[in-house]
Amino acid sequence: MPLLAVNVDHVATIRQARQTIEPDPVTAAHLAELAGARAIIVHLREDRRHIQDRDVELIARTVKTRLHLEMAATEEMEGIARKTKPHMVCLVPEKREELTTEGGLDVVGQQARLTDYIARIKGDGIKVSLFIDPDQAQVDAAVAVKADYIELHTGAYADAPTPEDATGEFNKLVTASTYARTLGLRVNLGHGLNYDNIYAFSKTHGISEYSIGHSIVSRAVLTGFVEAVKTMADIIAGFCD
Repeated sequence: MPLLAVNVDHVATIRQARQTIEPDPVTAAHLAELAGARAIIVHLREDRRHIQDRDVELIARTVKTRLHLEMAATEEMEGIARKTKPHMVCLVPEKREELTTEGGLDVVGQQARLTDYIARIKGDGIKVSLFIDPDQAQVDAAVAVKADYIELHTGAYADAPTPEDATGEFNKLVTASTYARTLGLRVNLGHGLNYDNIYAFSKTHGISEYSIGHSIVSRAVLTGFVEAVKTMADIIAGFCD
């Protein structure tokens, strides 16, 4: 059965807007687990715009399911990951001026560097995922650098301007997912998924996790965090494997 992984970054975004202590993403992580999340995601950005080091440390110590740490492939983040020891690291591209991650990681163009980087992280018993676009060359490169997972970037699908465009992007995701699994990779999906566009994947086989954050936090502002997570968890629980 595919699982829901909840990203609590935007809980921290609300907190940091006032540079205060609430709402606390650590509390949100615990509520998400109670509501059915099977993993918690945090993206520790280099500029610390939302999630802080303190959040990562506390969630790592208290999470009951699994912690997935999203991060850029930098020396600083490697040290934090190897000290914190999350269940999984997801390597993402990162630009300081972007509002959110704008595209997949170019694994093809960094294959030698990423091979060494990933080997060091995996040497500490941490699984590694790569956030990539649904492109066969990037999938091949993910295998070459010995990633355990890929997370396919669903942003182009989520932001498609027409139904026809959405169908085309959806088909790219399914094709890339199927291809990746034939090569031994496990596949997650994430970016821009919400309570409506998630249903397109209800008959898609082989997805391990759906990574969802902004949509859940947006609904939680109006309905409460437990209800927002539970609703999404129930939707995904109805999907085939």
